[in-house]
Amino acid sequence: MADAQKYQKLATEYAKLKAQIPVLKKAYLDEQATCHELKEKLKECEQSVRKYEQEVDSLTFRNQQLSTRVLILQEELDNAEAIKKKHKHKHDASPVNLPSPTSVYSEELMSKIHENEMLHKQVAESNLKYQSRLEELEILVKDYEGKFSHHQEVLDSTIQKDKAQVDRLQEEKAMLEVKCQTMEKEIKSCRSRTEIAENQLKTVQCHLQRQLEQSNKIIADKLPFIDTKNRDLNGLNLPTHDRRHQLQARELVSQATNHMTELVQALSNFYTYSEQRSKIYPADGTHEPYSPVNIQYCKYLHENMSYLRPVEQALKHFLSTLNEDSLTTLETATELLPFSTSFKKMVAYINKLLPYQLSSIEEECAVSSCTSSLESKNMELHASLKHLTAVFNKLDSYIELLAAQSSKSCCHPQKNHAHFFFHLCQALKDLNSAVREVSKHYNSKVSLEHQLPTATQKLKTTDECVVSSLISLVTCTGKFSAFLSGNLEFFGQSAGYRTRGSSVGTDSVSEGPRSNPAIVCYRQRAAGYLSSLGATLPDSVPHKVAVQNRQTLLSSAESKEGLSKQLVTFQQRVGKLEQEKEHWMLELQLLQIKYDNEIQKVKKLEKEVSLKQNTSVDSIEDNISVTPKDRTASSNSGKLLISNSLLGQLDQVTGGASDSETREILIKNHFTKRINEMMLQHQQSDSKCVAFHSEVRALHKQLQIANKVKTLAEEELKTTSQNLAQLKDELQTTTKSYEGQLSMMSEHLAGMNEKLTQQKDEIDDLRSQLSVAKHSNKKSRK
Repeated sequence: MADAQKYQKLATEYAKLKAQIPVLKKAYLDEQATCHELKEKLKECEQSVRKYEQEVDSLTFRNQQLSTRVLILQEELDNAEAIKKKHKHKHDASPVNLPSPTSVYSEELMSKIHENEMLHKQVAESNLKYQSRLEELEILVKDYEGKFSHHQEVLDSTIQKDKAQVDRLQEEKAMLEVKCQTMEKEIKSCRSRTEIAENQLKTVQCHLQRQLEQSNKIIADKLPFIDTKNRDLNGLNLPTHDRRHQLQARELVSQATNHMTELVQALSNFYTYSEQRSKIYPADGTHEPYSPVNIQYCKYLHENMSYLRPVEQALKHFLSTLNEDSLTTLETATELLPFSTSFKKMVAYINKLLPYQLSSIEEECAVSSCTSSLESKNMELHASLKHLTAVFNKLDSYIELLAAQSSKSCCHPQKNHAHFFFHLCQALKDLNSAVREVSKHYNSKVSLEHQLPTATQKLKTTDECVVSSLISLVTCTGKFSAFLSGNLEFFGQSAGYRTRGSSVGTDSVSEGPRSNPAIVCYRQRAAGYLSSLGATLPDSVPHKVAVQNRQTLLSSAESKEGLSKQLVTFQQRVGKLEQEKEHWMLELQLLQIKYDNEIQKVKKLEKEVSLKQNTSVDSIEDNISVTPKDRTASSNSGKLLISNSLLGQLDQVTGGASDSETREILIKNHFTKRINEMMLQHQQSDSKCVAFHSEVRALHKQLQIANKVKTLAEEELKTTSQNLAQLKDELQTTTKSYEGQLSMMSEHLAGMNEKLTQQKDEIDDLRSQLSVAKHSNKKSRK
């Protein structure tokens, strides 16, 4: 597209220049014709000047002749007068009245002299006029020659530029023709492909038509009834839903997840910087010891990510469960419950932090350097923190209410969902205002604290970090509230789903039984089964070969990770079995000791019974019931219930010995249990450390990959920005050059027209002057 636009622009510029060429050519030809006319006029003027010069030369020659003749006549006159004086006496006769030749000559001479003077005057005047006019014409000719040379240079440069541009356009035209030829070839190949595809389409249509006829025949013959006509049966069909609504819901949940991630990050930064600040002020731990409240407060603040991270992870898990082929409503969004529980734990953590925050502010107020204005600002922050915690509790109640809609115990109708989202939006707006109030009060508090002489640079930097985290928290909550308020209508409306064969959705009251949302799961399973049926079957293998392959796979095809996992589980089981073995060995030893004691007791009792058998048979039968269970019971308790005093003394002696032994055994058992518990805890901690280490390594790899992607994206952005800037510069330069050329050409044409008009006026003046000069010369000649 960019090349086509470029070529189109070049074609338009070429057309403009091509349209300007005949105008320039016409102006050049007109200028050349005027120059030729001026040259011809100049030649005529030179010819007339030459005629005038010839006439002047002839007049001067005649004047010289006349002057010589006058001199000759004067000499003759003088000679004649001298001769007359000499011969005067010889001529005394009466003179004859004849006209004197001198008078005639003198009159002729005077007339010639007068005519000569007139001619001299005319020649001088004509010479002066000729010189002045010649100078003017020379100046004009020089100007015209300079202008002509300048115009010739401009015209040559424009012709050269036009030739270069024409050559370039011809090259581009050739390239475009080559491209057009390639495109024509591609079009021909595409046409051939389309013809093949049309033929295939026809065959497929014929095949589908046959299948349709066959399926219609099967439906007509085999289908006993159509279940979409019956509403009770239609309710068991898989529901259809609006896929656009589902996609929009997924997109909005994705945006909400991003906003929640930003909110969690801002809260984590706020708690982390608050922990750093509490370790600096009011006690830094070096000069003054930390208070117990402050120590506990720092401990709780250090645990913030264990409560904040599950909220983000739960919402991301809910986003991952949203599919395009299933309808998601509050009744079917069962994965909102983990998010609600995680958010509830976070709010409980905030409630747990509140008294420590308030007591920390009270400790700051109790410092001797705290002024009254600073104390008032601290109390304002005290109240704003209480309000913020109350808003979080309110938000938790609405989130819990929305998440509870997917449980079976929920009894809220669907009409109330819009009210729930509206109140949730209001709660987010209240959260934004509460966070803004906390940021405002904390900023004023920090500004007063920094004016105190006890404020260190470390405290100032930490306070700036806390203020920046609060500002980011304000922006996050503002974005979240604006996002929810902008999409409140979408969240409040019911998506609905339709049963097959019905044009009425779930919003209709007249519709009968609706499909159960639980059918979505069965629908997914059916879709998976149908896709598996439509998949191509792999190449079959004989049964014996398959059995052998299965045995070999079961025996030797387990992966290294699976074997390592099994090894770990087996090691854990072996440890547990060893602990149980040791436990039961100790129990066996204890029971063996107790059994030996009981055997000794029984032997002693049998001896006593045999001695006293004759005298106290009845008493022994009444008071002694010797059974194995009673013996074990008496061994466990260490006492025998016998009324005879002698037997009682014997029992006490044996019981004392067994008590010491059992006490040692019990102590031993207690410590073995403790050791086993410690071993279990140690193993659990080792497993957690390994898990955390693997997680940290994975996060480190992800961070490296993200940094690489970031650098690549930045480099691509830089290159694209540079290319864009270069293209913009080229566009500006080309537009400026074309505009300058057009303006120059238009100005040049205007100047040429003005000069042509001036030259025409000057030529008309010269013609008129030449005609006047010719007329005056004719008069003078006459």
